[in-house]
Parts: sequence; structure tokens; C-alpha cells
Amino acid sequence: MIEIGHASLNLQEVSDIIFGGEKIEFSGEVLNKVNESYYFLEEFSKNKVIYGINTGFGPMAQYKIDEADQVNLQYNLIRSHSSGFGKHLSPDYVKAAMIARLNTLSLGYSGVNVTAIEVLKELINNDVTPLIFEHGGVGASGDLVQLAHLALVMIGEGEVIYNDEIQDTSVVFKKLGIKPMQIKLREGLAVMNGTSVMTGIGIINAIYAKRAIEWSLACTIMICEMVDSYDDYFSKELNQSKKHVGQQEVARVLYDEITQSSYIQKREQQLYNGDLEEKYFEDKVQEYYSLRCVPQIVGTILETVNQSQKLLIEEINSANDNPIVDVSAQNVLHGGNFHGDYVSFEMDKLKIAITKLSMLAERQLNFLMNPQLNGLLTPFANLGKLGFNFGMQGVQFTATSTTAENQMLSNPMYIHSIPNNNDNQDIVSMGTNAATCTKKVIDNTFEVLVIEMISIVQSLDLLGKTEGLSPKAKDTYTKIRKIVPKFIDDYPIYKDLKKVKKFMLNNSPLEI
Repeated sequence: MIEIGHASLNLQEVSDIIFGGEKIEFSGEVLNKVNESYYFLEEFSKNKVIYGINTGFGPMAQYKIDEADQVNLQYNLIRSHSSGFGKHLSPDYVKAAMIARLNTLSLGYSGVNVTAIEVLKELINNDVTPLIFEHGGVGASGDLVQLAHLALVMIGEGEVIYNDEIQDTSVVFKKLGIKPMQIKLREGLAVMNGTSVMTGIGIINAIYAKRAIEWSLACTIMICEMVDSYDDYFSKELNQSKKHVGQQEVARVLYDEITQSSYIQKREQQLYNGDLEEKYFEDKVQEYYSLRCVPQIVGTILETVNQSQKLLIEEINSANDNPIVDVSAQNVLHGGNFHGDYVSFEMDKLKIAITKLSMLAERQLNFLMNPQLNGLLTPFANLGKLGFNFGMQGVQFTATSTTAENQMLSNPMYIHSIPNNNDNQDIVSMGTNAATCTKKVIDNTFEVLVIEMISIVQSLDLLGKTEGLSPKAKDTYTKIRKIVPKFIDDYPIYKDLKKVKKFMLNNSPLEI
């Protein structure tokens, strides 16, 4: 069981809940903290104007709400903003958003009653995920529309995904004995007014982004072995002469692995031996940039991913609604913690970085496809009859077009603020859009990496260079071959692409 509400949730714990099925619980300390916040707000709000309790919302905050209407005000907010559109988010991403929202509400800054956190705990522990749509939030008063769909389920309405089916919330609650959230003060606003959907999507993006890096490095290792690369590109001596931590880490991972290969050469033995009689060197003195510059390229990407993970964990452990109930200061503070700029900007940086990773994969793939570049392989790594069979020719088109889509999607959302809400929200973050665009970029990148990896194992078989591979490269080769056996004859490969993609999303070939 993983405890929630101590402002110390880490990435591994989030991953364990989402992907590992770990359950969550509250300590007595957290429950007391939430109760204390609620009871303080209940007393403090008497005879005061508190936004979202006895006022309207947004530009209608100037309107006072009668005490008799204050509970229904929260219901009206939830129901009116349950207006999402487009594709619905898959359960993993919704679960991540629920974890983010639950952790925030459990910090004791939101003034909600305990039923709000109890129903979220039950939803997460029973793998019940609200139907939340991609389109709706502008990321300023938080993910208002997407979180409205979460709040709608929390009050027992709307639809959920349970047992892989879309079902009415009321039916699932009855089946599982889940009690809806009670509305007492500002529970509707507290659930909706935050960055939890963009943060939840962002956290999964960051997890998969790191995994994409690991697969990219696995591809690099195997191609280097294929071409009998020199090892000094990845040496400690070369890469420590530049002070970037990411570059040094990528070089270390590559060097540690390739030096266990039978195919990697040392420059000292081949080119520093005093034999200078040749006028033209048949073997390359240096590889193309897409191989020898990987520490410099992927090091940059790695540092971007690490920074995004750090920031997203800070966000998930933050109070990000409005107003903030500060029991220790005996005050209620109005502001803009719901604004998603931190997440939005980080998602834009992440998608630019991962787009570059897909571009690297596409260039490495192109190297394998073109015998004029590699000087080793048949066109398109074709194991069949040239001219009659086509090898990997068809899937290269897919990789190229997918990479091009990434390049288009990597344009920033952060600067696409559009005033709305009668200009109350006059500058917004577009954080949810940034997170969903990044999600698409990462998904696309895995597709390019899948095509590259299948091309690599085909190429290794073509050259007969499998026995001397480094240990992790050999393990990767074997696992991919279990999914896609060596093929000579052409066949519709699209089903195997999906199988390899699922495997690569769920497994890491090495650790970085």
C-alpha cells in the first residue's frame, strides 16, 4: 500500500500505482489534516466573501450566491462544465490524473470534506476510471472541463470505464459499494480547479519518454556492432571533456555495452598502427553523425526528460487549486496556483526533445535502408530476391511520414494562449493540449523505433552477425525475434508492428 497526502509522492510510486496495480491508503494524520482544513474553512467562511463558496465563478464572481443555493452551485459547476469532446483518454492516463488530484486534495489546502478523497481512493483501488475527453481544457483555471468529468463521476453521475467497458457510474458504484462524494462547501470547485489532468498525462509521457531513450540507445548499440564501429565515440575520456551530465551518462551506457561486443573496433589497433600506405581508406575513419554523435544528441534529450520528471513530481505534490486554505496561517488566500504554465512549458520542451529522438531513429533507419550509405546491406535490408521481394521498403514510408508528423506537432502550445471566459482568463497555458500533443509525439516515436528495431534484427541476420553481439543486444535481438521471426518472403507486417510496439512500451532493453 502506498500512502498519499504527505507531499512526498515519487515517480516510482506513481508508476507502481498506474502500471503495477499497487493500492493506495491514507494515514490518520492525512485524514485529520483534511478534516481540519474543511472545518476551518466552514467556520472561516461565515460572514466573509470567499470565491466559489458564496460567489459565482470566473467573471461572475461579482454575484453573491444565497446560502440556500450554495450546495447546488457546486453541482451546477460540475454539470455545466462536463462538456469534453473528442477521443477519451485511456484508463492509464486517467488513473494518473486521479492520483495527481487525490494527492493535491490530501495536502489539506483545499478545504474539502473527506468523502472527496475517499471516493477517489476507491476509484483508483478498484480500477474505475472516469470517461474524460482530450478536448476541453485551456490549462488556466486548471483542467476545468476534463476535471469536471472526474467530479461528475465523484458525485455518482456520468460514465466510467470498468472492466474495459464504458458503463454508467451509478451502476458501477452500486456494484462495488462506492459512495459518492458529498457536496458541502466547495468540493466541486476544489476538484475541478487544478492541473491534475495535464500533470497525470505528463507523468506518463515522461515515463515513456525515458523508455524511448532506452530503446533508441539499444538501436544505436546494435547498429554500431553491425558496422564494426570504433569505441572512442563513447569513451569516457572524450565525453568528459564536455561538461554535460546527460552526454556523459549516455556515453557511459553505450560504452559499457559495446565494449562487451566481439564486433567493436579500437582505433589504436586499426588506424594508429603506423601503416599509412593506403591512399583511400575502404573502412570509414568516422561514422555518420547519427551514430557517433549520439551522446551529444541523446544526452540533451535525456536531461530534458529528467527535468520534466522532476518538475512533474513537484507539481503532483503541490496545492494547485484556488483559493488555498492555509490552516496554519488561519487564512484563505486567493491566487492562481491552478495555472498550468510549468507543466505546459515542460511538455513543449519534452515533445521537441522526443521529436528529435524520432528524427535520429529515422536517420539511422535510412542508413540501414540505403546500401550507398552503409556499404554492407542489400537495399531495404531485403533477405529475399532483389527486385522480386521488398524487405523493409514499405515500412520506411511509414517511419518517414510519422517522423514528419512529429516535426509538425512539436510546435509549442505554450505560446498559443487565446483569451476566453469573457476575458477573465486573458492569458492561459494550454497545458492540457501541450500534454496530449506530447503524448502523440511519444506514441509516434515508438512506432518509428519499432520499424528501426525490426530492420536492425533483419540486417543482423542478413550479415550473420548475431553470435558476437554484446549481452543486452543479444537479449534484445532474441526477444524481438520471438515476436517477429526472420522473414524472407513479403507479408503484411502491420500486425507484427503492433505486437512489437506493445512489447517495447512495456519493457526496457537497458537502464539509464
